[in-house]
Amino acid sequence: MYYPPEVVVLGAEPPDRPVRDPLAVALANASFLGIGYLMLRRRGLAVLTALVTFVLLILLGVAFRTVWCEGVVVGWWVLMIAHGWFLAGGRLRRRTGGAGDGAAGAAAGGAARGAAGGGVSTGRRPGPLSGWRISGIRTQRLVALGVAVPVLVVVGLLRVDASHAEGTVTSARHSGDCAKAVSAQHSVWVGPRLADSPLTKRGEKTVTACRRLAVARSDLATGLSGDSKALGAGFDGLSSVLTDLPGHQPMVDSVLDGFLDGLPTKNACHTAAVTDWLRTRKPDGSTLDRASAVVRKTAPDALLGCGDSLMDGNDWAKAKTRYQQVLAQYPHDAKAANAKAGVRKAQLAIELDHVENLLDTSGDSAPQYCSTPARYSGAPARHKGTNKALFFGNSTYTDKLPGGWQATDASDATLVVCAGDDKDGPSVQTCPYKGGIYSAFPEDVTFHKIAIPVKVYELRTGRLVTHRTVEISGKSCPETLAYTEYDGIDTGPSSDQYVDPSKANIRAAFNSLVHR
Repeated sequence: MYYPPEVVVLGAEPPDRPVRDPLAVALANASFLGIGYLMLRRRGLAVLTALVTFVLLILLGVAFRTVWCEGVVVGWWVLMIAHGWFLAGGRLRRRTGGAGDGAAGAAAGGAARGAAGGGVSTGRRPGPLSGWRISGIRTQRLVALGVAVPVLVVVGLLRVDASHAEGTVTSARHSGDCAKAVSAQHSVWVGPRLADSPLTKRGEKTVTACRRLAVARSDLATGLSGDSKALGAGFDGLSSVLTDLPGHQPMVDSVLDGFLDGLPTKNACHTAAVTDWLRTRKPDGSTLDRASAVVRKTAPDALLGCGDSLMDGNDWAKAKTRYQQVLAQYPHDAKAANAKAGVRKAQLAIELDHVENLLDTSGDSAPQYCSTPARYSGAPARHKGTNKALFFGNSTYTDKLPGGWQATDASDATLVVCAGDDKDGPSVQTCPYKGGIYSAFPEDVTFHKIAIPVKVYELRTGRLVTHRTVEISGKSCPETLAYTEYDGIDTGPSSDQYVDPSKANIRAAFNSLVHR
């Protein structure tokens, strides 16, 4: 039987078999886009890997912005590269000889097969498909590079951009410049955020810190008005940044320095309220404890100034408290002498105000002072000569006393004289007068000195120094005696009448009260 010779064409491959170059596939997969799988006609695998890549990037950019998550993404990238490499054959295709060597080998092989099996070799050289395969591999590699390199370059540039922004934020953080840090972080868009998520996250922490510090700065600004709640909120805000967001102390220092630079304020009482709050704040070992140094430097002047301001506003009790606070907390301060004088001044003002309230009267009624006296330490002590007095009660006679004896107000008085109602004193003379129904028979009328009970208080001490009755002398038994009829009936004069005193008589009666 006749068997036709076997014809072998060297260098030919089935035309429908795809060329698989591992390097090209690996490079194409390095683009993160699954292009290598498309080169292998694995469309489903390309879509699946692209979906996984998208999910990982979303998680990295939103949920897990950490180094380990970034490591997972890098691991996935390496896995795609390696998987594409091995899926494409796992080795490089290379040419083992030149065109001449191929022809010679083919001829030798054909001759050998002819000699061994009796077949006939065509003796043809390898066809053009071998050169096409080499050209196709090079094209695939160029395409893979064309896809992977731009992606990797963009990723690199985005990471550089992220690094530059983070450098600016870090510099601003170290210098305490929140405005600069926030501006730099706001320039970071989604690209750098995905390319280097852990790095950009640090900048976002700084933005969070700056937002808290902005609120704290506002609270502290309000606190400079003496608002203790705002001060507490401001310091709590600074403390939370130190505790929750480590590394932002320079920014906290910047806000704290701005607050401390605002002391003292223009209002001494506001400053005093702030220093009071700072004195009660418990140290926590943080940079916020620096505020205590400002208290010692600022408080004495603030307390003294506040006391003076309160004195001007007639709030003497609070003024005294502020002066006493200087003496209690800073007894060795240079302002202590002024504070002591302030306490004395405030105490006098308090006493004078109290005394004036007690001396307040309406009409001819006796003031409350006459029953519940109080002292005014600023009043002059009793002395030889005339001691000016405030006269109350029985104005019929006290109003006729010399002006030099009478004080204008409590601040000018040495004594307070409380005069009671007048009554009959010792009899002076009895004289007969005709009148009344029985005018033919004279009636005796007895004339009495005017007796007035008085209490004399020393204003300086509030002590009762005299409690007696003064007796006013005067003329008696005038030629005619005026009297009043009742209901048209002439009943005649009263049998007891006062003498008719002169100003000199009244002065003589009160003289011993105001003179020593």
